[in-house]
Amino acid sequence: MNALPTISVVGGSSQTVCDGSPVILSGSGAGSGGSYSWSGGISNGVSFTPSSSSSYTVTGTDGNGCSSTATASVTVNTPPTINAGSDVPVCAGQTVTLSGSGAGSGGSYSWSGGISDGVSFTPTTTTTYTVMGTDVNGCTNTDDVLVTVNALPSISVVGGASQPVCDGEPLTLTATGAGSGGSYSWSGGISNGVSFTPSSSSSYTVTGTDGNGCSSTATAS
Repeated sequence: MNALPTISVVGGSSQTVCDGSPVILSGSGAGSGGSYSWSGGISNGVSFTPSSSSSYTVTGTDGNGCSSTATASVTVNTPPTINAGSDVPVCAGQTVTLSGSGAGSGGSYSWSGGISDGVSFTPTTTTTYTVMGTDVNGCTNTDDVLVTVNALPSISVVGGASQPVCDGEPLTLTATGAGSGGSYSWSGGISNGVSFTPSSSSSYTVTGTDGNGCSSTATAS
């Protein structure tokens, strides 16, 4: 009497795979000249992509024609939904911090462009950054975020940085360069384009802020 072969599944009877990824199931134990036949229309040792979690049974037949079976349970894990965050406008020279979400507890994030998750950096040009999130099952997904670097406005004082005035006479300081929708804020309690009478020689600094919220300064003596 010939003993039945002891059939097993290479890699174990419980296997996991991420949705959309291939898996290979191979039977073992039928010996030299043995063969394996799988349920579910799959072939021994040939990769396939399962669409849902399923169990597959392999029948192993040895050289004596004796057969046994083994079962592999394949769990298909759904990849995480990764979020890179909203697009970020930033002024030249300012820092920005990008943080991914969606990988869940124990998950991790890897960014393009040499940046690290949750660590501030100073972008030099407008760039799209991609984050790859990996959950505890090893499943991954990606998302993109656009970081727009806006140039600083070039602020100047109409009439030049040095302006003489006779004692007791009014003076009007007006800045330019913030563009349409921009604004100007002066030191010394004066207002842009509004005349005042200086009591002594002084320097006044204007901060011009453009429509993107980016600022630069200029000084009038």
